[in-house]
Amino acid sequence: MSPSVLANNPSEVTVTSKKAEIDEGHVHGAQGLTPLQAIAHGDVSPPELSKGIPTFPTYAEKRQWQLNHMAAAFRYFSRHGYVEGMSGHISVRDPEYREAFWMNPLGVHFGLLKASDMILLDVSGKVIAGNRSRPANAAGFLIHAAVHKARPDVHAACHAHTVYGKAWSAFAKPLEMLNQDVCNFFKAHSVYASYGGVVLAAEEGERIADALGSGKGCVLMNHGLLTVGGTVDEAAFLFGMMERSCHVQLLAEAAAANGISKRVISDEEAEYNFKMASDPETLYLEFQPDYDYEEAMCQGSFKA
Repeated sequence: MSPSVLANNPSEVTVTSKKAEIDEGHVHGAQGLTPLQAIAHGDVSPPELSKGIPTFPTYAEKRQWQLNHMAAAFRYFSRHGYVEGMSGHISVRDPEYREAFWMNPLGVHFGLLKASDMILLDVSGKVIAGNRSRPANAAGFLIHAAVHKARPDVHAACHAHTVYGKAWSAFAKPLEMLNQDVCNFFKAHSVYASYGGVVLAAEEGERIADALGSGKGCVLMNHGLLTVGGTVDEAAFLFGMMERSCHVQLLAEAAAANGISKRVISDEEAEYNFKMASDPETLYLEFQPDYDYEEAMCQGSFKA
């Protein structure tokens, strides 16, 4: 037998660790490039990357595209276990009727939703088009109506009662910048540090919208998570990232409780990460691998 590369006595093995120096002197590359240009290496430029968010000549074509992607976002939510009975909803602003938005019907599993299942409501709550076989979720309508009214820039909003989001929400604290990915929320998320029960009053929806402010996401204490975006793709990708970031935060807190110190990313580096990764076009494209996967897994049946 060949001799071991380890010392005969395990206790004699010494693991050395050089303490990281204070971060300084880092060089931030890709100056003058868009985030998409910066991340794409080589001289190949696939159309889906070079074009970014598509545009359409008619409202009808854009509406169908939006509904297809909305349905795909629900399939993504289902695959990742973001289902909690009848709770949870996604809304998408209509491209033509800007004071109206599409929502999912009450009591249909996210994994079964199709584009044709969605309901179009105006901000007063009246159903004006789409599926009339089931009602919308009343709490969902009140939350999403308040967000869409307060934020004309918001095209889509996602809310669900996910495991790690609910667990972290019990602390009523924002996420720390513990890793590169969560920097997508650097100074762009908030906490609604109050709980008013099931949202069945317009005032509670308005308080949630106020807490969201101009950010991309909000931790709703004792409730769950809320994310928004310029496309449903962006909002859905951010929701998954926020849920995973809550998971990471909880793991880090558990380790810290046992005496292991945390190192949080500096504001300078977090701001750079945010600048290079959290623009609407990049976040739209971040969701496309999941869209393609969901489309392949069901042969595009959610488009029906």
